[in-house]
Amino acid sequence: MKRSILAAVLLCILTAFGCQNSNGQDSKRKMSKPAAEWKKILTPNQYHIMVESGTEPPYKNEYWNNHEKGMYVSAATGDVLFSSDDKFDSGTGWPSFVKAVDSKKIAIVHDNSYGMSRDEVIEKSTGLHLGHVFDDGPADRGGKRYCMNSGALKFIKK
Repeated sequence: MKRSILAAVLLCILTAFGCQNSNGQDSKRKMSKPAAEWKKILTPNQYHIMVESGTEPPYKNEYWNNHEKGMYVSAATGDVLFSSDDKFDSGTGWPSFVKAVDSKKIAIVHDNSYGMSRDEVIEKSTGLHLGHVFDDGPADRGGKRYCMNSGALKFIKK
């Protein structure tokens, strides 16, 4: 009986350590600050999107229909991430870009959350969630669609 209980406990421990975290995010996503620190810096919406990997409703976010010239910077750090020159209307209701201004400022990690297999875009210096990247962007501009959350960005007009 004791061996059966010990075996069950050992199996539970091995299973717990062998699984990804509960939201399906790959364990490669490490934040540069504890969540409590980000909560002091970010607005509640920014925190939900960037720390909790949330998303905002399509067509009901600040930048999906922004056609002004300028730069999109991280809401957390102010680092330049995307340019209006690379923005396009994807028809999805979120701001979409064909590329990042500097590919060294972002990282792509695998995301299995919500029963989907996707590529998550994070800010490399912070580990914070920005959005996802897909292979259905304009073919003549590289074929990528960086589908970002407005709440993870701030727009700086030219």
